[in-house]
Amino acid sequence: MKPKPFRPEPSGHNECYVRDQETGLVWHRCEMRTLYADTDRSSVVYHANYLRYFEFGRTSLMRHAAYPYREIEESGYVYPIIELGICFHEPLYYDDPMCIYTRPVELERVKLRFDYVITHGETGAIICKGFTRHCALNCSGKPVAVDPKTVHLWKTFPQ
Repeated sequence: MKPKPFRPEPSGHNECYVRDQETGLVWHRCEMRTLYADTDRSSVVYHANYLRYFEFGRTSLMRHAAYPYREIEESGYVYPIIELGICFHEPLYYDDPMCIYTRPVELERVKLRFDYVITHGETGAIICKGFTRHCALNCSGKPVAVDPKTVHLWKTFPQ
């Protein structure tokens, strides 16, 4: 199935943020290249590696927002993934550049969700779209309310 168009354009003064011209939504953008170790025997990126790319996008967004994941853990919180989804549209191959777009979407009392779009870094073709849903846990592994700094990130993410 062909994905809906995704046309990111610079948003404001910060080049890390882009606005999708199709939906008007703002996304955080980061870049990387596929490693040889990310590919399978057919030279295509192995599907599970896209979860690592989502993590790179998510942690880059948090670091850029001056709240790196290390600080979250030092504050006594962890956010394991409790649900995820990915729709693949085109493959990536060894050494392909990619752009990873991430945005915070849903915020509940103890859960939060990020959405992702990965595009080819040169052609702009949509490689995949996906999401991860996380649950806030304390150091003992018990569900707790999402920490105040993360709530602040959701409320201040560019619209």
